[in-house]
Formats: sequence, C-alpha cells, structure tokens
Amino acid sequence: MIWSLIKVLLFIAAIAGLTYGADMLLHSEEGVRISMGGWEFTLGPLQTAILLLLLVVALWGLMKLVGFVVATLRFLNGDETAISRYFDRNRERKGYQALNDGLMALAAGEGRLALMRAQRAAKFLERPELTTLLVAQAAEAAGDTKRATEAYKTLLASDSSRFVGIRGLMKQKLAEGDTDTALALAEKAFALKPKHAETQDILLKLQSEKADWKGARVTLGAKLKGGVLPKDVYRRRDAVLALQEARGVMDETATVEAREAAIEANRKSPDLIPAAVMAGRGLTDKGDKKSATRVLKKAWEMLPHPEIAAAFAEIEPDEVPQQRLKRFRALTAIHPESDETRLLLAELNITAEEFPEARRALGDLITRHPTQRALAIMAAIERGEGSDDAVVRGWLSKALTAPRGPQWCCDKCQAIHSLWQPICENCGGFDTLSWREPVEVNGPSVTGAELLPLLVAAPLVVPAEPDVVAEPEIIDLAAVARSAN
Repeated sequence: MIWSLIKVLLFIAAIAGLTYGADMLLHSEEGVRISMGGWEFTLGPLQTAILLLLLVVALWGLMKLVGFVVATLRFLNGDETAISRYFDRNRERKGYQALNDGLMALAAGEGRLALMRAQRAAKFLERPELTTLLVAQAAEAAGDTKRATEAYKTLLASDSSRFVGIRGLMKQKLAEGDTDTALALAEKAFALKPKHAETQDILLKLQSEKADWKGARVTLGAKLKGGVLPKDVYRRRDAVLALQEARGVMDETATVEAREAAIEANRKSPDLIPAAVMAGRGLTDKGDKKSATRVLKKAWEMLPHPEIAAAFAEIEPDEVPQQRLKRFRALTAIHPESDETRLLLAELNITAEEFPEARRALGDLITRHPTQRALAIMAAIERGEGSDDAVVRGWLSKALTAPRGPQWCCDKCQAIHSLWQPICENCGGFDTLSWREPVEVNGPSVTGAELLPLLVAAPLVVPAEPDVVAEPEIIDLAAVARSAN
C-alpha cells in the first residue's frame, strides 16, 4: 500500500518536472547553432530537446539493428536459432522479471498481485513448469481454488512436475475434507517419491483413518528405510498396526491369521497390552494354554492390567474359585505391592468368600488411594461380612465422588477412552494412549454427592477384622461395582 502511494507521488513529480522544463524551454530566447560543411542550422530550445530525444531513439534503434545484423550473420554461418533467440531475448527478460515480481508478491502474501505477475510471466516465458506452478500457488493464496486446480492438473502432463501437481491436488482435497480422493492421490505421490517425508506422514495418517493397516505398515517401513524414524519407535508403531490388522482379520472370522498377527504384534512390543490380551486369547482358543499363560505373565511383568487378568481367567473358565485363586498366584506374585495386584487379590478372595483375606489384600488402599473400584470392593467385603446396610451404602455413596483410577488416556490431549485404540478420537494422535490415572480436578460436585456418606451412615472407619464372620450371602461384585458407578 505504501509502495503504491510512493509510485503515484513519483509519477506526479516527474510529470510536474517535465512540464516545468518544457515551459522553461518555450520561454527561452537562446537557441543552438549547428554549422557543418557549409551548412548552418539554428534550433530553438524546444527543437533542441526534440532533436536530442530523436537522437536517443535513433541510437537505441541502431543498437537493435546491430544486434539483428549480428544474429543474421550467425544464422548465415549455420546457427539456425540465432534469429529466434534474438527476438526471444527480450521476451525472456520481461518474463523472468514478471516471474521474479510474482515470487516476491507471493512471499509478501499479495495473492492477487502474484497471480497477475504469474500470468504475465506465462505469456512471455516458455517454461510452464515454472509459470504454471507460480499460477497455482498464487491462485491458492488469492483464494481462487478453481484456477489453482486447473494449474495443478496442467502440471500432471510433465514428468518433472507430476509429483508437484499430485501433491497440490492432494492438499486441496484434504482441505475440502475429501479423504478418499486425498488417499488415492497420496498413494500416487508415494509411488513417485517413496522417501518424501511429508507424503509418508499424510499417507500413514489417511491409511490409519481408513483402517488400511496393511498399507500403513508398508508406509511405516518406508519411513524406517528413509531414516526419519528411530528403530525402537518403528517396532512399537508396527506392533500397533499389526494388532489392528489382527483385529480386522478377527472380524472376518479368519481366526488362524488373527492369532498369528496378534502374536506377532505381542512379540514386537510385549508392553502393548491389547496385543498381549489378543495373543493370549488366541492361544487359549487354539488350546495352547501353556503358551497363553506365558504370554500373559510376560505382559503382567510389563504392566499389571485388568484386561490381562480377565484373559488369564479365560484360560480355565470352569475352575472353582479356590482353584482360580491358587492359579492366579502366578500373576499376583510378580508385582505383589502393585495396586492392581491388591485389587485383583481382593476380588478373587471375595469370589472365594474369603472376606478377611480380601480385606487384608486391600490393605491401606482405600485410605491411600481410594478409587471407585477399591471402594466398591470394600462395600462388597462389608456386605459379605454381614455389616449393616447403612455401612455398605456409605461405602458405595463414597465411591460416587472417588476417582475412577487408571484409564486409557491420550498423552497428547488428555482425552479418556474406555477401550484402547491406535488413534485418539479427540485429537487424531497415533499411538498416544497409555494406561494411567488421568488428571482430575477435585472439588465439590454440583449435586453435593460428597455429603452422601454423612447422610446414609456414620463416618466411615475401616473396622478391625471381626472375630466371628457372619454367614455370607452370594455377592455379585459386578453388580456392586455398577452401583458405585
């Protein structure tokens, strides 16, 4: 804007100067006398100025004529393109100047001006791979998507510019939300330049969104070969993709392939809990209980998790509670001080109606780290030991405002998911879910639920173990937990 104003002011100043000079020449009485070969010419001031201007024009024309003569002589000497180069030289100069101005305008964010300069450059230059690209980018900057699309399609005709054209169309389709077309274009761009990092990232994201896990693994392998992905990160992400591929095969009822893919995912990344659970269940269905036990124990060593315990229980679905309690020692002995181990032991003892043992298994968990699950288990213990209903209801009401404990949380956006999945539904992050306790802000609830323990029972104190255990009734722990939620 300021530069345009300066140019207008300079133009006005030049016109004013020329007008003033012409007026001075017209009112001047002196002239110029030229004497040559017996001839004498007297010119007035204005005539002198016109003569000088004509001399400048004649000199310029003479230089052009000399250049043309030189080009003609070269042509006569066998240079067949000499004359055409002579006429094209000026066009190229204008074209490259327009190209330069267009690039500067594009860098300055002046889309419309850049588009005008790009069209002028295309008029003078026979370099479509340059001018068409500038037209496409200038049209995008100016918001003219139709012209940009036409320019990118023009770039597809040349081998040297085909990748740029496909990439430009792909980004347009992504901006429009047409992910199907964008995926097809990304695959073409990847075929042309497999090592292009940006194309790899876009293709991997689109393939993951479309559940093309097999194709995503190929793209991930290309990232590893390109040296843009550390080997340990590659193993983890490839295991995630292998797990999703196994789930897809499982949906198609091809259980043999599903087991193999799940076991492969677990082998590549043993700390990937869903892969270990799927591998364990696949081996159980196959009848290989020993291998299933080994896989689940190794996963429990990495991180105690309730899904691992559930899969471990499915190895022997018909065993009695006492047998299950004994068999689960293979897990509970690995991390005995873990909160998950304590909760698991308490649940197993409740199922076996060993309520004092369940209380001892919980230990100080309900005071040190009271979660909904721990408090629901405590309510089940109180009920099994024959405590008053008011005490049971007190524990359950206290669970209403307790934190839920570890969950699948996104490390990128902190969103909470009920089940593990490779892509966060909230932010789209790949492999960002981890099993941990989310950040919760403690404070009074809107409904005042934290007052319920005071309303339904006396202040809750963990009682000592009773000398005589009342005759317990059959307790549905899952129902108690649901009541807490």
